[in-house]
Amino acid sequence: MTRRAHRSAISRDQSSRRRLLFGLFFVSGFCSLVYQVVWTRLALAAFGIITPVLSVVISVFMLGLAIGSWAGGRWIAQWTKRTGFSAITFYAAAELIIGLGAFVVPTLFAAGELMLLSAGQIDSLRYLLLSAIVLALSVLPWCICMGATFPFMMAYVREWDDTDAKSFSYLYLPNVLGAVSGTLATALLFVEWLGFRHTLWFAAAGNFTIALISYSLGRKRIRRASDSQVSDKVDSEGDPQPAGSTAQTNPEARLIQWILFSTGFAAMAMEVVWVRSFAPVVKTQVYSFALVVASYLAATFLGSWFYRHQLRGRSRLSRPTLLALLCAAAFLPVIVNDARFLRANWGSDVDPLSMIFLLASIWPFCALLGYLTPSLVDEWARGSPAAAGRAYAINVLGCILGPLAASYLLLPLLSERFAQLLLAAPFVAFFALSARKIPKAPRLAYAILSAVILAWAAFVSENYEDYLASSQKKFEVRRDYAASVVSFDDDTRKHLLINGIGMTALTPVTKFMVHLPLAFHKTRPQSALIICFGMGTSYRSALSWGLETTTVELVPSVPAAIGFYHADAPQVLQNPKGHIVIDDGRRFLCRTREKFDIIVIDPPPPVEAAGSSLLYSREFYELAKQHLSPGGILQAWYPEKGGRTFQAVLRSLSGSFPHVRCFDSVGKWGKHLLASMEPIDVATAAELTTRMPDNAKEDLLEWSLAPNVPNYLDEVLSGEIPVNSLLSPKPGVQITDDRPFNEYFLLRQWAGER
Repeated sequence: MTRRAHRSAISRDQSSRRRLLFGLFFVSGFCSLVYQVVWTRLALAAFGIITPVLSVVISVFMLGLAIGSWAGGRWIAQWTKRTGFSAITFYAAAELIIGLGAFVVPTLFAAGELMLLSAGQIDSLRYLLLSAIVLALSVLPWCICMGATFPFMMAYVREWDDTDAKSFSYLYLPNVLGAVSGTLATALLFVEWLGFRHTLWFAAAGNFTIALISYSLGRKRIRRASDSQVSDKVDSEGDPQPAGSTAQTNPEARLIQWILFSTGFAAMAMEVVWVRSFAPVVKTQVYSFALVVASYLAATFLGSWFYRHQLRGRSRLSRPTLLALLCAAAFLPVIVNDARFLRANWGSDVDPLSMIFLLASIWPFCALLGYLTPSLVDEWARGSPAAAGRAYAINVLGCILGPLAASYLLLPLLSERFAQLLLAAPFVAFFALSARKIPKAPRLAYAILSAVILAWAAFVSENYEDYLASSQKKFEVRRDYAASVVSFDDDTRKHLLINGIGMTALTPVTKFMVHLPLAFHKTRPQSALIICFGMGTSYRSALSWGLETTTVELVPSVPAAIGFYHADAPQVLQNPKGHIVIDDGRRFLCRTREKFDIIVIDPPPPVEAAGSSLLYSREFYELAKQHLSPGGILQAWYPEKGGRTFQAVLRSLSGSFPHVRCFDSVGKWGKHLLASMEPIDVATAAELTTRMPDNAKEDLLEWSLAPNVPNYLDEVLSGEIPVNSLLSPKPGVQITDDRPFNEYFLLRQWAGER
């Protein structure tokens, strides 16, 4: 064979191998985001649907990537040299271990959830700290293996092509593309089709397939090296290039470090802030959240693809130019998220055009980061796995700290708009530091563009809270680690918003949630549990019966707002028979031994949110009935007229309780579902009235135009609907923890079945 033919054969072999590696890293990124999406949802169910849990999951994920990237890059050369194995063999082992996490992590979450029942309320420092530790121990080992995949594969690339100094960006591209696909496929298809457990198994199958293919490649490499006596091309140090080794003395290298850290910090912190800030437009449905994450990743992929495209043309954007563009792009979401321009509302309806505009506002920023990050790592590492591992770890270290800072420092103290402005500030500094390297004319243009966008974002733009504060006569806002809580009066009624989503309004419906089951109770009730405090209306109504009343609320600032809605709030809060607990409703039931005569559940809207499905599921009802006294009654509220989701709620409830009754509420707004282990009295309105104390009768009529209590009760009793006529003929139409029917509905909607 001639030398030219030999080189041609080698080139074809390398091209074929690169395509295979592209496919492997695509599947790897796909599976990783399947795990992140499902593990995050399972963590919220186990440890509470609060921002700190979301932030800890993201940060632990990133911590694992950082450790794995740094450690894998540092030691892969030594491992391959000592064992004689190809680097891709270690990559296969990492993918195999990642796949095992699909089976182990849910078990660890369940064990951690039980262990933390004695840690106190969900807002206690002890609980937050211990839950973070449990989450870290549960997720971290698998994420370390995910982080190690980059340096392992880069080391393998150097075994057969030690001239490739841009291998990180080549692998980064399919990994991000796979992440986009994994996020969308999980939210839009897999969970509805397979459920959480089988979705994890599907991802594990992908990891195991990667491991098998990679191990096969490693075996081929070992035989070929043995036959030809080819020495390993990866040096023992794994870092021959000066960019990584002179970080302490080279100012340019130190600047790269700071940029990598700051971009990771700001990007992930902004993602947390965007989820809360965009809620009035994109809402809290799982699909909306998935679109935010997928938009972030898709734009990152496009930026990375453009970088690789420019590399083939031997030209690329300079770092100062990228930093100048980032300075302007970082403030765009603040400008676009203006309630005067977008169709934001506190209901559950989504305006598609407004959502598209809002999601598009993050694309320039994310695309520029997608270009900048791999280019900086390539510049730093020059193909060295060890140097790439350190550089990527620095970037991921910022990704670890960003979500924690956003959740625990920025959002409890600042509005979402000012939090975004503060997070974008470092890009102004980086632009200022590098501006002198940009030619004068474009430098002036970039400076003017950034100044205009910054001024507009800081002084002109109004987010949803700003808009309400300026347009409503009475307006209050409270912030804590869990949420921002807005109370306002629009002259028709008072409203409660949590993270921009309307929770409730002053309405007699919330009084009936309590008075109806208490009146149906056959004996004199002694205790009540109310899950979800809301405006405190149901809590007040239960206290009017003179009961020992416990209410559980997830967001600490919600009970503090009761004075905005009720003039007698001081007396209500000082009532010795009332007990307000800050905790997750399910978790409270798991950790208490108390039994109650009635349990009132008012799941937070929208019905498609995770907070609702966890209070509508078969497993929750099984838990709740263990805490009902003999003859006790559970009241579950469903806010809409009906449909498949209502049928699923009713099936879950009737599958747990043998006796269920359904009533349309006053004004035909929603339905009261009463469930008990014993038959519920068939009583008239007059008979129910005789069971009510005078204070309770007065409370029920507080906002009513009805002439008396019997007439008012009869408005609801006359709206009873036979449960059997409402159930779906399909037994599978129910809500369970593994298959949250209400959250995942897209396939059914496409089929016209929702």
